[in-house]
Amino acid sequence: MPMRAALLDFDGIIVDTEWAIYQAWLRTFRAHNHDLPLELYTRCIGSDFDTWSPKTHLEDLTGNSFDWHDLDRSRQREIVSELEGSQAMPGVVALLDRLDEKQIPAAVVSSSSHRWVDGWLQRIGLAERFQTVVCRGDAARIKPAPDLYLEAARRLQLEAPSCLVIEDSLNGVKSAKAAGMPVWVVPNRVTSCIDFKEADAVFGSMSDCAAKF
Repeated sequence: MPMRAALLDFDGIIVDTEWAIYQAWLRTFRAHNHDLPLELYTRCIGSDFDTWSPKTHLEDLTGNSFDWHDLDRSRQREIVSELEGSQAMPGVVALLDRLDEKQIPAAVVSSSSHRWVDGWLQRIGLAERFQTVVCRGDAARIKPAPDLYLEAARRLQLEAPSCLVIEDSLNGVKSAKAAGMPVWVVPNRVTSCIDFKEADAVFGSMSDCAAKF
């Protein structure tokens, strides 16, 4: 079926947020004398801690319980500080320009909150480039369930197989495939360790991805 829309994940695809988030978690683990290998941490990328939880894992490793409310607030401040001034990843604007040229609508589909995603899209000046933004809370389940991608297709009034997904995580790939959508993957520093054999194509950068349109 011809492609009639492009559905982009947000974290790690539009803005390189994943590395700062991972580094903040890694500092937490190392403060308690434990490591957090990427191969383990990536289980929760693109989804939430119901798939795999670094909190539960650290508590299991240490035998301790933690005041996650305060730790979460501190970690989030670190992440926001580290990401200050970040812009769209190289190739994102070129991709959106190519989609505009071909009159193909673009949407963002993310397991993150609207506050996070919409806030970033406004800061980097790309909010108006997407026909719709689908986030946590807009459908019953987040990735790896198909609900968010199916909601995006519904909003665009398109059949699922005509929507091309661009992802960076295994949970995202599973979500797209469960929705019956083709999926391209652009791994980043966090997800490059993953075997993306389920994807329809894997690209080295968003610029390489844009060149295929």
